[in-house]
Amino acid sequence: MRKKIRLVYGYGPETALAGSDAALPPIETWPNQHRGYEIRIEIPEFTSVCPKTRLPDFGAITVRYEPGRTCLELKSFKYYILGYRNMGIFYENAVNRILDDVAAAVRPVWAEVQGAFTARGGMRSTIIARYPRRGRPHGS
Repeated sequence: MRKKIRLVYGYGPETALAGSDAALPPIETWPNQHRGYEIRIEIPEFTSVCPKTRLPDFGAITVRYEPGRTCLELKSFKYYILGYRNMGIFYENAVNRILDDVAAAVRPVWAEVQGAFTARGGMRSTIIARYPRRGRPHGS
């Protein structure tokens, strides 16, 4: 009989979910006047904090979407993004939360958020999340 090995890295549910429900500035919108085009917003200096080490994380976020009835108002979106500056949140959660918040604000035809994070420990991470969502998370 094989023994089940359980690896413990110190990441409990509180750490894994850090930042997922933290308060952020609201994202405002304005009425879209056109159809069938793409908006791309590039944020080359995104920063947040690792919830485990409390060390700063750096990366570039790119938001792409096809607007429906509304578009993101950029000043409010800038303040929303700045809300991550001192927040403890994993890369994956930040990218997915940005996508969810953008989708809730503008109800786009489709959207994609990509986070390309700087190397840490010799590894670089790129996270891509798309709306509408497809499938369910593993284990649910």
